[in-house]
Amino acid sequence: MDEPRTPATALEPDPALVLLTVEEAARRLRIGRTTCFRLVLAGEIESVTVGRLRRIPADAVPAYVAKLRHRPAEAA
Repeated sequence: MDEPRTPATALEPDPALVLLTVEEAARRLRIGRTTCFRLVLAGEIESVTVGRLRRIPADAVPAYVAKLRHRPAEAA
């Protein structure tokens, strides 16, 4: 018998996806959708256009996190 899907499981993007929506990338990063759009527009997270759609390559998410980890800490 199949296990029922919980709402939290249904929201998680398929790890096999090559291109993510901005919303899916935001969920993986645990940030807001608007913040993710700002990062895309600023060029902080790589994105591509497919027709009229904006998509984020799945490998761009860990690349962004790696970039954050190697940045010097900003002064408070």
